[in-house]
Amino acid sequence: MSQMRAVIFDWGGVLIDDPVPGLMQFCADALGVPKEIYIKAHRKFAPDLQAGKISEDAFWDALCGELEIPAPKERSLWYDAFKAVYSPRPDMFTLARSLQGNGYKTAFLSNTEIPAVRFFLEQKYDMFDVLVFSCIEGVKKPDREIYEIIVERLGVEPQQAVLIDDRLDCIDGANAAGLKTISFESIEQVKTELRRLGIKIT
Repeated sequence: MSQMRAVIFDWGGVLIDDPVPGLMQFCADALGVPKEIYIKAHRKFAPDLQAGKISEDAFWDALCGELEIPAPKERSLWYDAFKAVYSPRPDMFTLARSLQGNGYKTAFLSNTEIPAVRFFLEQKYDMFDVLVFSCIEGVKKPDREIYEIIVERLGVEPQQAVLIDDRLDCIDGANAAGLKTISFESIEQVKTELRRLGIKIT
């Protein structure tokens, strides 16, 4: 087995509680529409927002046009929503810092949107050596290219890196790109599986 040199962390559902349910409710409430109606429209336009193909303003224009309601203009609704529902898992951030301190390269990999990137950067997290956001790269998990981007920036071979993610399609994509993977269930389960890969946990 190749010596493991890098650990890659997903954001929503791994480092933080899954923000999606809260985001959907916050935005639906802000726009004054039922959650189910909002989610249907959101799913239509969100992939382009996460891939960086459209701006947040263009996203709201398209979504609100679909719903025939006024689009929010005065401030970033997505930023406000993300800030409102953000619920970090401190033990996971501590794990990332500990791994970094033990000499492993650490990375952050997320399918996310520019307003959420802005919020992330404002937290001034310093336990990640490499940051990769789908909306900046123009490619999303589980596309092979995003995994190739992150291992190149880490300076490791794919088999020397492990991705911790909570989505099976993203796990499958990483496996297909040659990475090791851990499907997140709990921090203790993650630590156990990291140890099985020969990674030192303190």
